[in-house]
Amino acid sequence: MSFFHYEFVFIHPFEDGNGRTARLWKNIILSNWKEIFEYLPIESQLKKYQDGYYKAIADCNKNGDSTIFIEFMLKMIDEVLEESMITASMPITEKTIHIRKLLQVMDYNVPMTANDIMNKLGIKSKETLRSTYLDPAINEGLVALTIPDKPTSKNQMYYKI
Repeated sequence: MSFFHYEFVFIHPFEDGNGRTARLWKNIILSNWKEIFEYLPIESQLKKYQDGYYKAIADCNKNGDSTIFIEFMLKMIDEVLEESMITASMPITEKTIHIRKLLQVMDYNVPMTANDIMNKLGIKSKETLRSTYLDPAINEGLVALTIPDKPTSKNQMYYKI
């Protein structure tokens, strides 16, 4: 699937839309292989890591080898599957809905400030962020602090684990 995706983008058969067409075929191939892929947000994951997507393609074009792109795609699929397993095991409650929203705006092991998270979630109150989103996710072991011994530090950042 990843090999096909890369090769399709590499040969560039159309003037425009080659990446979109390759991603569509990737979704069709994966969905035909395992039905679960029809419901997984792999396209959203690729959009989140769009710069990495284009860099992997460029590196492969430069090297004449699709390995980098295949590894990149497998990492994206792995992250989507892992995220889906975590959220699928949570009962649907108001608390877990907030945790899911938080996890969707964060990337694994990429620190974010409280303000960055608030902007991505569209909330204005740091108290709401802490009590409704961060504290429950931290208590569930899904989010960690960069300075755990100083939780109220002005330099505190948070990352998805």
